[in-house]
Amino acid sequence: MSKTKVLVVEDYLPLVETLEYQLKRAGYEVFRATDGREALKQAKLQLPDLIVLDVDLPILSGVEVCKQLRANPATQSCLIMMLSALGEESDQVVGFAMGADDYVLKPVESYKVLLQKIKALLRRREPAVDDAESVTQSGVTVDRRRFVATIDGEVLKLTKSEFRLLETLIRQPGRAFDRNELVEAALGEDTLVLERTIDVHIRALRKKMNDSADLIETVRGIGYRFREHDSSPTEVAVAENV
Repeated sequence: MSKTKVLVVEDYLPLVETLEYQLKRAGYEVFRATDGREALKQAKLQLPDLIVLDVDLPILSGVEVCKQLRANPATQSCLIMMLSALGEESDQVVGFAMGADDYVLKPVESYKVLLQKIKALLRRREPAVDDAESVTQSGVTVDRRRFVATIDGEVLKLTKSEFRLLETLIRQPGRAFDRNELVEAALGEDTLVLERTIDVHIRALRKKMNDSADLIETVRGIGYRFREHDSSPTEVAVAENV
């Protein structure tokens, strides 16, 4: 059985060596890149399962690398975990909007936690076993088998996290999910993130849904739900600025 491939993209050598050691110890096959251009080259060559991507890179920034990886059919399905010392919400929004599946702050305080986050990300690649492969509500269709989401036939360019979040909501329209439920259902029960991370994903997802963004409703004091076909968006009290 082949090992899971992880590409580490980081220009700070001590961190690269530590990450490589920890990942190899956990059983992964590890490759390196120290700048944005080399990252794109290695990603196309190795087709890794996961890319641990620093934001502040020489030549091409991690944000630009992420954008190009998602635009290339050969690498668009790679999982991407961004590493950054920039912890503002706006920085995370940009990362997720460019296609990141997770966003981890530096310095890395616990490699045990980081490895668990990586494990949780990789679980998303496992086939889901559930009911219908495809579901449609209010013009939005989510096709699990093809991993495609569309609005009135137009394909949405979603990250894996955004896709699973949309799928979770659309399969039970009208049900209000709290943030913790969405972390478990859409991001994986082993995902070690703050519940507010869901807000970042929702914001990015709504932006990509354009005129259909109001189908995902904010439910005051609880979380989010996908609007039922016969309900009006004015019926929901949206108190959170998300």
